[in-house]
Amino acid sequence: MKKLFTCKSLILVALVACVLIFFLFLIRGDEDTWICKDGRWIEHGHPSSSMPSIACINKEEINNFEECVSAGNAVMESYPRQCRSDEKTFVENIGNELEKNDLIRVENPRPNQFIENQLLIKGEARGTWYFEASFPIFLYDNNGKEIAISIAQAKSDWMTENFVSFEAVLEFSTPETNNGFLIFKKDNPSGLSEYDDELKIPVKFSK
Repeated sequence: MKKLFTCKSLILVALVACVLIFFLFLIRGDEDTWICKDGRWIEHGHPSSSMPSIACINKEEINNFEECVSAGNAVMESYPRQCRSDEKTFVENIGNELEKNDLIRVENPRPNQFIENQLLIKGEARGTWYFEASFPIFLYDNNGKEIAISIAQAKSDWMTENFVSFEAVLEFSTPETNNGFLIFKKDNPSGLSEYDDELKIPVKFSK
């Protein structure tokens, strides 16, 4: 009887020990992993995998779409694209393309595309966007500094309210900022502000 009691006691102790070890593992987490701290990947224990290739960004430091993507979060293939981190959803900046889609459409470059010198710009705009078959295109860096200007030329008769194809070549020196934006200005010979209009497209500079 005493041996049976001792055996049951040992089994009970073993079960309690297993439960404690299990909860300790849950509390401590994976000892052999990489931890993102202060913008750097730090070894925790002896991880068998190599250091993550994605940027080390703490979730509380994510403030925009680019940072959300860099942190390795999934991207929803909507337009514009969306990235979700915990309870926050970040939307990719595509300028005001959707607002101006019935007036002007740009085929190249697309929003957030990498661009370099001798950029060929193509698209279409309604005839009312032109004056004398042209309108200006401006390139700015991310600080709002004007880098270059080009003139878009209509490829056919612009005296219409329909869409007319255009092309332009933009020459520029790569700025210090990584990002910038293109401004497609509606040509407004009247000079009256109520007839002003523009399409703004964000771009990235190839280094």
